[in-house]
Amino acid sequence: MLRTMNSPLQTCQDVILDSVNEGVFTVDHDWKVTSFNRAAEGITGIPRQEAIGRPCCEVFRASICENACAVRQALATDEAVANAAVYIVDASGNRVPIKVSAAVLRDQDGRVIGGVETFQDLRQIEELRKKLEKKYTFADIVGQSPVMVRLFDLLPKVANSESPVLIAGPSGTGKELFAQALHNLSPRRKKRFVAINCGGLPDSLLESELFGYKAGAFTDAKRDKPGRFAVANGGTLFLDEIGDISSAMQMRLLRVLQEKTFEPLGSVEPVRTNVRIVSATNKNLEELVKKGTFREDLFYRLHVVQMELPNLQQRREDIPLLIQHFLAKFNRLQGKDVSGVSAGAMARLMEYDYPGNVRELENIIEYAFVLCHEGLIQFHHLPPAIQANALPGFSESGNGLTLEAMEKSLITSALHRHCGNRRRTAKELGINPSSLYRKTKALGIEVPAKDGRSHRRND
Repeated sequence: MLRTMNSPLQTCQDVILDSVNEGVFTVDHDWKVTSFNRAAEGITGIPRQEAIGRPCCEVFRASICENACAVRQALATDEAVANAAVYIVDASGNRVPIKVSAAVLRDQDGRVIGGVETFQDLRQIEELRKKLEKKYTFADIVGQSPVMVRLFDLLPKVANSESPVLIAGPSGTGKELFAQALHNLSPRRKKRFVAINCGGLPDSLLESELFGYKAGAFTDAKRDKPGRFAVANGGTLFLDEIGDISSAMQMRLLRVLQEKTFEPLGSVEPVRTNVRIVSATNKNLEELVKKGTFREDLFYRLHVVQMELPNLQQRREDIPLLIQHFLAKFNRLQGKDVSGVSAGAMARLMEYDYPGNVRELENIIEYAFVLCHEGLIQFHHLPPAIQANALPGFSESGNGLTLEAMEKSLITSALHRHCGNRRRTAKELGINPSSLYRKTKALGIEVPAKDGRSHRRND
């Protein structure tokens, strides 16, 4: 049986569910509402005290209530349901577009006691898409986190200068996108943007790629070939993975930057160059300078302006924006109509660590598109490696979902986001740290090994 609404555990449970952005309500066998979270109040316009005890069709007035009730389908099949876009009529008579998911609700002994339904207000998604097209994008760069907003503010200022720029950051953070944006915003935008990945190329090949060669310079040189410096003349030359070039190539590149001239292979005539250099690396060039593997004079030539790109863990609030961006991209490229991501899939994507950063997130969404043709991307559409070690309660095993499982998932996810810091986790969830401690014990939640107490000074 459901616990009484007045029990301390149920009260704490309501607080946890109230921290969820999606509407959540539960019904019993008589289709009467037994719980109704704060987001459900906001979306439907119906106060919780008015919803509890009423038939769900009177409260949740959806276009599917008559013939395709999601909860009824979940109870009939004993499997979780994610429907296509539907709409409800709120308390003011307005049609509100939503996405609905439903599952069987069970007690601690596994007995079916009703159903649970979650729903997402798609008006926010439409607003999100508008923001993506305006404020939160530079070309294909997407973000609204403070660190990304600072970079967006910096981009036009840096672009208008002629100074060399070094873009630093882990692999997969979008360094070439920033380089392209710098070029597109600069006075050089009418000329070429030319990119070359310097990593792993032998000196002879990199030299011919950068500086070109004259016919007869070597056996297979049948005709003149212009190098990247010549092709990018008047524009921007992007040198990716600059930290991987050899000492000899560092010396050659330094000379070009100092004298503004270069000599193609097989030529004795210097060629003047007018390019802006933007370079990128995922290595710590200052450490390489200290070790003597990267020239200090070249470092200072490249390092006039530095832009540091964050990894995805440092900008988790951008993950929903990025997901919507990639959904729109792959819908356009593949001619599909995938409208969003289910609550379970989103929860996993929000708490995953992304060692491959934004590039890895894009690959995950592309993989999901292979399996999902329309509707919502579900948990089981994610790559197996992402499904592994997922938080409890988000598996679509068809065994139903308990309120305890939902609560455990929310608390565990929040603990991971705050590296186990209980004070910060409790603050995010809107409960006391002592209540959080009791809940972690009662639900058997394992606090991350790095418990975050060293960060209390920042609370």
